[in-house]
Amino acid sequence: MAESYLSVGQVAKRSGLPISTLHFYERQGLIASTRNSANHRVYRREVLRRVTVIKVAQSAGVPLSEIAEALSSLPTYSVPDTKDWARISEVWHDDLTRRIEALTALRDKMAMCIGCGCLSVNRCPLVNEDDHLAKEGTGARLL
Repeated sequence: MAESYLSVGQVAKRSGLPISTLHFYERQGLIASTRNSANHRVYRREVLRRVTVIKVAQSAGVPLSEIAEALSSLPTYSVPDTKDWARISEVWHDDLTRRIEALTALRDKMAMCIGCGCLSVNRCPLVNEDDHLAKEGTGARLL
């Protein structure tokens, strides 16, 4: 059993995550552990691949709830393979594309404002004269 299982400390060291994060992931159903004869939490080696998928997805801005939903389609102790990752990432593709476009627009408009420094309401593309965008809903509408 010792060779095929890793302690929570070993998973933390190998993944670069704090133990508290691994416990959190487990509470959220993202990863699973079992107990050894000493009643210590142990993880199958395959958990390292799942943790990597979680970290990559989080770094791309995918919410944990969506990561949990995607991983729930896999058996608990399954190792996500190339086909699994392709299927999972396809689900996130359109949302990530939309986020990239929104962030690019934000970056470009902010760079223009910060670059000129004048904050002129006459030529600023972020101006909302007479609050005409209010009818479109709450929040930033031009970004």
